[in-house]
Amino acid sequence: MPMFSLLFIIFVVLATATEFWLLARQRRHVRAHRGAVPARFAASISLAAHQKSADYTLAKLGVERWSGLWSVMVLLAWTLGGGLNWLDRGVLGLGFGPLATGVIVMLGFFVIGHLLEMPFDLWRTFGIESRFGFNKMTAGLYISDQLKQLALLLAIGTPLVFVILWLMQGMGGLWWFYAWLVWTAFSFLMIWAFPTVIAPMFNKFTPLAEGEFKQRIEALLARCGFTSKGLFVMDGSKRSAHGNAYFTGLGNAKRIVFFDTLIHSLDVDEAEAVLAHELGHFRHGHVKKRLVVMTGLSLAGFALLGWLARQEWFYRGLGVSEPSHHAALLLFMLVMPVFMFWVGPISSWFSRRHEFEADAYAAEHASGDKLISALVGMYEDNAATLTPDPLYSAWHDSHPPAPVRIAHLLSLKRGEA
Repeated sequence: MPMFSLLFIIFVVLATATEFWLLARQRRHVRAHRGAVPARFAASISLAAHQKSADYTLAKLGVERWSGLWSVMVLLAWTLGGGLNWLDRGVLGLGFGPLATGVIVMLGFFVIGHLLEMPFDLWRTFGIESRFGFNKMTAGLYISDQLKQLALLLAIGTPLVFVILWLMQGMGGLWWFYAWLVWTAFSFLMIWAFPTVIAPMFNKFTPLAEGEFKQRIEALLARCGFTSKGLFVMDGSKRSAHGNAYFTGLGNAKRIVFFDTLIHSLDVDEAEAVLAHELGHFRHGHVKKRLVVMTGLSLAGFALLGWLARQEWFYRGLGVSEPSHHAALLLFMLVMPVFMFWVGPISSWFSRRHEFEADAYAAEHASGDKLISALVGMYEDNAATLTPDPLYSAWHDSHPPAPVRIAHLLSLKRGEA
């Protein structure tokens, strides 16, 4: 067995075993605390709501366990099992040139991969989400969404794949740098295009209605020196009962979007506090910092890919008999998550720091008490567990657990006193 094949198998086994161990810890911890509401939340969340959150979390963990096992099997089938090599050989037999062959192989890979994951998406949407009263998606809407996603893949993915493969074929040893420039430009283009072009294909966005709510939000934006292209309400209830709010876009094209479900569940003071938290991310430059980090990481990734694409052992060790540019790209996308699995806690730690900073900003420019009550209400409405396993949460959760986050806000309040 090639050495790289053995190394890959070791990392797959270690990552899978660790993930299943973390899932088991989370399952035990949530079950152990299902019988009583944590003391900090006892006055605001009923036992029935707490138990619903626990059951919802356990149900999702069950799906993730089987989905994770299936993903490992699919990964091994694509690589050591020869699936990617089979797809490559099949498309080569059609007689197209190297560039067209590469584009067809990559698009075929993405479509097949999406279809292989669809059963679990259906299980989550029409099984778990429906059982706990969150799913509002109809079969017709689901099919429509899938067809739109396929159309976007073909319309956006085809030219992007073509350009990157063309660069790999014709730009010599520095192709990876030019490909990185294209990828970076594409990423920023998507950030710009998402709110105005892509998102409206799936949801309806209407300007926030005149009234006290809009006046309070605009006053908060003025106090914080934030400008945007508008305040919008998204019909999130068309697909789910979950609520959320988010910023999207860059520069002067920034938009603030509220799910209609969130507006209906929070009062004006709570919504103002939630928005102040989001403004905290803007004021502390979190979005820019993440973009800088992601741009730097993608540069390192393309440089590594540029080196690996010249190594025959990289292909042979992952089940591909004939090196090619498109095979290098696909193998890199397949195996990098296995080796990057161990970076998860570091990423979560930095994300949590940003959440704490945004909470502090919200407590300063709105009401810390109202942010707490809004968070508690959102935890209850979304059936988010109040008792996650600390280690599982540190590895997977970008936001601090509810007790930790509430305790931090209370400490800020005590500090003011």
